[in-house]
Amino acid sequence: MTVQEAYAEVERITRREAKNFSYGIMVLPRDKRQAIAAIYAFARAVDDIADGELPHEEKRARLEELRAALDGEPVEPVFVALCDARERFAIPREPLAALVDGGLQDTEQVRYRDFDELRGYCEKVAGAVGLACVPVYGSDDRERAMTLGIALQLINIMRDVAEDWRLGRVYLRQDELAAFGVGEEDIEQGRITPEWLALMTFHTTRARAHLAEGLNLLGSLDRRSALCVGTFAGLYRETLDRIETGGFDVFGEKVRLSTPRKLAVVAKELLP
Repeated sequence: MTVQEAYAEVERITRREAKNFSYGIMVLPRDKRQAIAAIYAFARAVDDIADGELPHEEKRARLEELRAALDGEPVEPVFVALCDARERFAIPREPLAALVDGGLQDTEQVRYRDFDELRGYCEKVAGAVGLACVPVYGSDDRERAMTLGIALQLINIMRDVAEDWRLGRVYLRQDELAAFGVGEEDIEQGRITPEWLALMTFHTTRARAHLAEGLNLLGSLDRRSALCVGTFAGLYRETLDRIETGGFDVFGEKVRLSTPRKLAVVAKELLP
């Protein structure tokens, strides 16, 4: 398989699976778009194993195979593309390995006591994506790239409460559930109580604060890279807005933005 064939495959994966990400990277020049798609395809491979139906031991074994493949001779399309992207943009190994650590954590930990625990998880599964992507964008602002990744994961946690419950996971912090008087039985039953609304309002405020700080990354980026990051961050912000205006009812159909709405967000980012 040629490198260009491998890049074509990771771009197909990104278009098919990355409902928000793909709208952002389409504004990048080809070389950067391909590199970001390679990073995404690797992260997708980790997620598919961690969230799949294999026994935990088999999940862990397959995740460790992904880690080992980061250092081996690339064969599969994702690794052929990722290897080339790492060489062209000096993408470090550490955040890619951290993604594997996050997948392994999902096989071992399904509750989070406090924000220190939750932040550590978010750094692995989302902040690490920011750290892998930031050299492709041409910036060395790792701190804000990490913060932005955490912000997007906090929004994902709100959006995916019901889906995560079905997987046996609760990412909403145990200390905050207790502080706001929300029990896991409320999550199981999908109850929209005053306590739930208060908890989600608090969580929304934190997500918006992280998002605002993370978006300061744009000041260190060239125009097209800034458009890319601003676009997918804008799509996440729109998702958060929909969750909030929907009364924080995240127990039914998952909040999704329509294609016209996504294109409107893209167009807004393109305007000077």
